[in-house]
Amino acid sequence: MAIDKSRIREFPPISITISGQDGGELLIGATRQAVTGASELEVRRELLGLVVAHARTGGSPVRVTTRDEEGIGVLLVSPEGEIEEEHSEALAEALEPVPAGAEPPRPTATAHRDERPAARPGAQDEAADSFERIVKDLEEPAAETAEPAAPVLAKPAEEPPSRKPLRDSQSFLAVQDHIEPARKGWRGRLNAFGLSLAPGAAELAERADEHLVSRIYSGPRTIAVVNQKGGASKTPTTVCLAAVFSRAGGSVLAWDNNETTGSLPWRVERGDHDSSALHVLERASRLLSDTARSADINAFVHRQTADRYDALFSDQDIDGEHEITADEVDVLHAVASKYFNLILMDSGNNHRAANWRRMIAHTDQLVVSTTTVEDRVEGARLTLKGLAGRDERTAQLAADAVVIVSQEQPGHEKLAQAHAEKFSPYVREVHVIPFDPALKDGVIHFGALRPGTRRAWLAAAAAVAKGL
Repeated sequence: MAIDKSRIREFPPISITISGQDGGELLIGATRQAVTGASELEVRRELLGLVVAHARTGGSPVRVTTRDEEGIGVLLVSPEGEIEEEHSEALAEALEPVPAGAEPPRPTATAHRDERPAARPGAQDEAADSFERIVKDLEEPAAETAEPAAPVLAKPAEEPPSRKPLRDSQSFLAVQDHIEPARKGWRGRLNAFGLSLAPGAAELAERADEHLVSRIYSGPRTIAVVNQKGGASKTPTTVCLAAVFSRAGGSVLAWDNNETTGSLPWRVERGDHDSSALHVLERASRLLSDTARSADINAFVHRQTADRYDALFSDQDIDGEHEITADEVDVLHAVASKYFNLILMDSGNNHRAANWRRMIAHTDQLVVSTTTVEDRVEGARLTLKGLAGRDERTAQLAADAVVIVSQEQPGHEKLAQAHAEKFSPYVREVHVIPFDPALKDGVIHFGALRPGTRRAWLAAAAAVAKGL
């Protein structure tokens, strides 16, 4: 049953502020009560329990303003423990609580509009109806002071309008975009109790990024991760971007395009074979034939079981003498393009090498990775500058590049931001990745990263997807 708004006590004003993962505050008029708990969910339960007790004491529902990192909202709480969302952060400026000691708001001549039946608890129409009523109350003059309407004069008869051609008609179907209720944050936690609250701004932004990385392209797309300086986080960047795209449903290959021995095999899972790019070259004719099967590539790539992408290794023979040529890059790219929708090429440090330059010829989106170490930042700048001066196509790749700055050590937040601002005027987007010990050494599993790190990689991948 919906909460009866006509019974709501408007005074004293009530607000809840969530100040962190384990703390919050309830303000009833001028009375403050701090609450702590083992988790944010526990704090919210305790605060809402106090509000329900206050409503039960007064015998009528109350209105509560909520503030947290996602914004401002308004809840209605009944003495029986029912909770409904009345407004979202879109009305934040209009929902400031009345200061302690102020007079409660007086009813207006248009208050009768609130007497119509309320929507079901948690329904999305509730916020829209409330907003419409507020706007009408602000814009319409009171009924008793309205001027009498002027008499309507009959219009002279007009010729019937001419018919329009049906071929120019547009669809009569209404375009509706029903938004899934919140899954995260305090709204998602309340929805677990049966409510249907809309997602906040942070969750909507995350969903938009997820939508971008989930796109399937009409043909293969190639992303090159570059920096002519070693130790610039090219391999972790390749791995994490591959994980984001593949977890979103793409067919993804992470390819170690090093002319000799690259580091990608050291940071990912190894399959039950030792195949590398050299073995693909030996069987390229078979893999590119019309009779080849989609599963044939599995004998040459290494499956990442949790992150669901495949890795193509560079030659790991320490005594080997073969260096990948430009023509061989063409062959390998043809094979990769047949079996994968998205190709991420991890590169070596020699920007003059034939395989490096041919990689750029196949690139649709350039990603320049760096850490917060100064010489890696300078290497990123020189890589971009070299491409900008080569020819018109590579200059466009450089201008449309996405720069990813990974924090080398804890506490490098300000330094990373300062470096990001240096690149910002020259490229399409710059993204900062926080320090995460799970990226430092060993095999990288995306699920082992901290939530904030995973969110940062999703935003960076969405930026890359915009260029594809």
